[in-house]
Amino acid sequence: MSDDVLTTTEDGRFRVRLVRDEDAANPREDGDNLVHVITIDTHLGQYEPVDKDGGPLAAEWECLKWNRWEGIDLFTRYVATEHGGIVLESAPEKGPRSLWYMTNEEILDLDRGLLSEGYIEAEKEEYEAWLAGDVWGFVVEETADRESAKPEWQHVDSFSGYYGGPDARAQAREALRFYAGRAAGTGA
Repeated sequence: MSDDVLTTTEDGRFRVRLVRDEDAANPREDGDNLVHVITIDTHLGQYEPVDKDGGPLAAEWECLKWNRWEGIDLFTRYVATEHGGIVLESAPEKGPRSLWYMTNEEILDLDRGLLSEGYIEAEKEEYEAWLAGDVWGFVVEETADRESAKPEWQHVDSFSGYYGGPDARAQAREALRFYAGRAAGTGA
């Protein structure tokens, strides 16, 4: 378990540590996903399928997957031309190869097509972060003995479930600013 100190306040009273979230839930199992995923290769069963059913176009993939060299391109074109949708491919170094997609109807329901590819990419990246163990939390701590060579740190707040380090670091710094501001009488 990582317990790297990310940063400490200027006065040394508060610090925030990043900790790896060892119990993070698979984000594909939270029931809040809009993107469909077809798992195309589990590396001979080494990995579980991303989603169990593959969504509404899984049967079309079944008809095209036999063509190992052109199946992905054919499926991508089919989704674009017949369903006005978007397909992104995922091939993580350690994980199942998969196709992430949304149909035009789903895209219009989501955001009228403005940021749909970004939304698909975000769900894909969240899953890949979970798969790679790149899920984090933070712990804000306070000490009363700032002058000590080995100060005693007391837990103030913590939160976990950040998929990807950049988001975790940003949220941790924000929490540290909040507690430092509150202690100085300038925060909420």
